Amino acid sequence: QVQLVESGGGLVQAGGSLRLSCAASGRTFTSYRLGWFRQAPGKEREFVGAIRASTGYTYYADSVKGQFTISRDNAKNTVYLQMNSLKPEDTAVYYCAADPVGQLDDYSYSYWGQGTQVTVSS
Repeated sequence: QVQLVESGGGLVQAGGSLRLSCAASGRTFTSYRLGWFRQAPGKEREFVGAIRASTGYTYYADSVKGQFTISRDNAKNTVYLQMNSLKPEDTAVYYCAADPVGQLDDYSYSYWGQGTQVTVSS
């Protein structure tokens, strides 16, 4: 089992950047597929992207490709979501998730963080 704790959310002006972090517990971080999702008010949860901790391979939703970057630091058991050129429509609660199996384009995850709020003002 793994526990996930997100941080780094906040209020930012349009055009700005934020980096979210997701710290994972446990000693098997490198065996996991780690994903980022977001949920805006009144909308369904949306897949943002994923990374395989062992290889660093990434996969992104078309809506954020070129704008967001996922990376990881295996020594710190942490995955990051770098968000650039933020727009008001990027406002959402951002969640990280982990699963020991599956492909990067699988949207099913076993473990979830509590989420961190990102608000982009116009």
